[in-house]
Amino acid sequence: MKLKVKKYKDQLQEWPQKGHHIMAQYDDDKIVVYQSYKRGIGEFAVKNQYFGGGFSLERMTWIKPNFLWMMYRNGWGTKEGQEYVLAIHLKLNAFKRYLENAVVSTYNDNLGISREEWQNQVKESSVRLQWDPDHDPFGNKLERRAIQIGLRNEFTHSFAKEDIILIENISDFVKEQYQFVLNDDLDQLVTPEEKPLLFEDEILNEKLNLK
Repeated sequence: MKLKVKKYKDQLQEWPQKGHHIMAQYDDDKIVVYQSYKRGIGEFAVKNQYFGGGFSLERMTWIKPNFLWMMYRNGWGTKEGQEYVLAIHLKLNAFKRYLENAVVSTYNDNLGISREEWQNQVKESSVRLQWDPDHDPFGNKLERRAIQIGLRNEFTHSFAKEDIILIENISDFVKEQYQFVLNDDLDQLVTPEEKPLLFEDEILNEKLNLK
């Protein structure tokens, strides 16, 4: 497994407790995002190192850079059709391109535009940006907000193939770590090593409400 992991409790001391943060494993070239699928789609992706087969290029696909947010959504790989958990190593410049083209999924007054303008942007945009409460290993809501990004049209096509560096099956790792959660033994739990992502582009940071 290429994914770097670290004791959850050690990381907890370093992570911000509140605010909007892109918690992720990344370096200068790549970022890891997570998705869950049924076995057929997952096996095709790992074998071929791109998304095809039963993967739909016509539907919006959602990516999450935060491991525990993914575990909350897929029930640690126990939900039907989400048993096959993938760690997708993406080109960082592709991930940044998604965010530069993203429109937030919920309207608020801080956007500085009218609701009608926002609705038009949502219709025209092929990238959706959503902030939700982050979650701890047990699924409890946190004050910190986590990001997920929805892709469609040309962005789904580029994500599915050109933007990928590596696709890993981490389903066994997820099952192993879930046992520690079930046993209420967080001292043993390890999760992917993550830290807040900030861009050199201050305009983008401001757009995303990153601090």
